[in-house]
Amino acid sequence: MDEKIDDMMPVAEFIDENYKGSGKLHGKSVLISGGDSGIGRAAALYAAREGANIAIIYHTDEDRANDTRKAIEGEGTEALVIQADVGRSAACDAAVGEVIEKFGTLDVLINNAGFQKPYASLTDISDEDWIAHFEVNMHGMFYLARAALPHLGKGASIINTTSVNAFAGNKHLVPYTATKGAITGFTRALALQLVEQGIRVNEVAPGPVVTPIQLAFKGYDDDIIKNMGDTTPMQRIGQPRELGPAYVYLACNDSSFVTGQTLHVNGGMIVNG
Repeated sequence: MDEKIDDMMPVAEFIDENYKGSGKLHGKSVLISGGDSGIGRAAALYAAREGANIAIIYHTDEDRANDTRKAIEGEGTEALVIQADVGRSAACDAAVGEVIEKFGTLDVLINNAGFQKPYASLTDISDEDWIAHFEVNMHGMFYLARAALPHLGKGASIINTTSVNAFAGNKHLVPYTATKGAITGFTRALALQLVEQGIRVNEVAPGPVVTPIQLAFKGYDDDIIKNMGDTTPMQRIGQPRELGPAYVYLACNDSSFVTGQTLHVNGGMIVNG
């Protein structure tokens, strides 16, 4: 299921139809925030192809969420679609409760919801915008992880979506970059806290990828969108389908000796960490 997001960007591709699932997540239940589009949708479809039942949280785009639900069900597994603002603690508690009511268990939490807005200067950033970035990108991750933790058993996995910007910086995205750096610290600290419980915590750091979040640059500097792929050694923007298998790896037993780590999927961009 491909999707045209905007004329300035390539068509978004969510799964490689040549990918063969092998039951790596059979019988597992997975909750993905921001699972209705972009990288979250790709993670949902790959996990479903590996046999997992999938719950996705979306914020406002009901049509995209329902398209994703149909695609998940097309993989032969169950889907649960939840509308919620992850920046609100009670909403995250309720979302996890819905997952447990529907599936009975929660085995994998993928914190993927994100918000970004560009600014030419630090002085252009309002208090409200600064707080909004942290509410979605960081507070929501904390709220969902805290709500999920009582239901996660040995072998469970938490996977957070950070960004290459946390390691390389981005002069246009100071608040967003700050939140992504916070996610890396959160991931490493939580991994140490939960290791004795047999729960692994890792993160994926995407480079530029075809997702709706990139449209934040529209009207700010359209050339950033058009030339986004030029920032990678591969000289192209990534596809969501190229991120999905990274989440499967960190979710399943293939990564049983991996925790507190960052998996960089960025087209060859050099990062420190």
